[in-house]
Amino acid sequence: MAAAQQDDDNEIVSINVTPLVDITLVLLIIFMVTAHLIARQAIEVDLPRAAHGGETVQGLVNVVMDKDAKTYFDGTEVDEAGLKGLIDAALAKDKETRAIITADQTLNYGRVMHLIDVVKGQGIAKFALNIQKEAAPATPGGTP
Repeated sequence: MAAAQQDDDNEIVSINVTPLVDITLVLLIIFMVTAHLIARQAIEVDLPRAAHGGETVQGLVNVVMDKDAKTYFDGTEVDEAGLKGLIDAALAKDKETRAIITADQTLNYGRVMHLIDVVKGQGIAKFALNIQKEAAPATPGGTP
């Protein structure tokens, strides 16, 4: 009779963590899928391709010019005077501000150079040009 009472008094000494791991993995997958979709909700720009482009520098300001030559500063459409003012404000906060310049590949070269000139003229010395890296580098002469 004493042995039967000891079986009833057993405590649970372990926790089954399998359901917790399953839920965590499902949440991780949901996060990974939605993070990709959220990052895609940006201004559509057809970037030029380069086979030997380096990694993009994570800057504090993003300057974008779309195919219609509209200029955006951190996602907000601005004119040239507004762009200069916003760059000055960013430089007032941090003297080491960097810029990532993104321009549609169908734009005139002169427009892109003018945009770079405006950014540099306001005092941002360090900037990166955003590109879309090709999967395989092109061979010289056009032969495979």
